[in-house]
Amino acid sequence: MSSGERKKEALHKKFKQLRSLTKSTAVNKTSIIVDASKYIEELKEKVEKLNQTVAASQSSSDRNSLPMQVVVETVEKGFLINVFSAKTSPGLLVSILEAFEDLGLDVLDANVSCSDSFRLEAVGGENQGQDDSIDAQVVKQAVLEAMKKWSENSEQE
Repeated sequence: MSSGERKKEALHKKFKQLRSLTKSTAVNKTSIIVDASKYIEELKEKVEKLNQTVAASQSSSDRNSLPMQVVVETVEKGFLINVFSAKTSPGLLVSILEAFEDLGLDVLDANVSCSDSFRLEAVGGENQGQDDSIDAQVVKQAVLEAMKKWSENSEQE
């Protein structure tokens, strides 16, 4: 195999990999690159949102002894909900799940860790019986409200 053929094959593999990573359905190289640049812009927006959330969380944690953060993203099946608290938070999971129930969200999948800190990653899908559809901001507000109520209740104990 000549040097030119190896370079062409390597470039073909890289385009194929780029297409796969960006979930592009494009066939020609120009369209793959356009899709990749759009994908990069979407990632930049997500990073910016996360940075804003972290900054807001840090500023609120300066006022609050229990730093917490909530990130809600819309996904195909419903919502991806990430909750983090720097400290263990007995009872917080129950409060958050009650908020999901109040919204009519079914928990489709969840990972929870409660050792040293509290982490929840859940996929919530809208209950099919719902008349009103909800968006990520409504879910985030409901979770934040549940966390606030939990925090107030735990301070009283």
